[in-house]
Amino acid sequence: MKNVFICHHSADIPKLRDLLDNLKSKGYQVRSSSLQEDKDNKVIHKGKHVSDATVARYIRRAIKWAGTFIVLIGGCAQNAELPEAYKRYGTSPIGWNSIDKLAGMIEGKVEPAELPDGTMSSNSFYPMIYINC
Repeated sequence: MKNVFICHHSADIPKLRDLLDNLKSKGYQVRSSSLQEDKDNKVIHKGKHVSDATVARYIRRAIKWAGTFIVLIGGCAQNAELPEAYKRYGTSPIGWNSIDKLAGMIEGKVEPAELPDGTMSSNSFYPMIYINC
């Protein structure tokens, strides 16, 4: 069993559900550690807003627990510049529905970079730095 933490934007819930279904079809047991948000995208717990520091602490613990971190980059970020931390620590991006490649990456196999539609990317990507959680 592999535990995964999936970072996603709240607008990408339908894609997240598809991803979860695909991971389950490959035999992965996925537990949700999602945070609840109100209509203004503020994190809430037991009906109260939670501070950014509390959210950051929770996310750090959840990522450490999972050991595998997936970033779902949906439609809202399609043309966005990737953050410097992703460029430094991330691996090759793959199409969101490339479940066989994602399963391989979860198991430690390095896959070539793809465009969002799953076709091969001609861009070389950034060197990856491995960190044991």
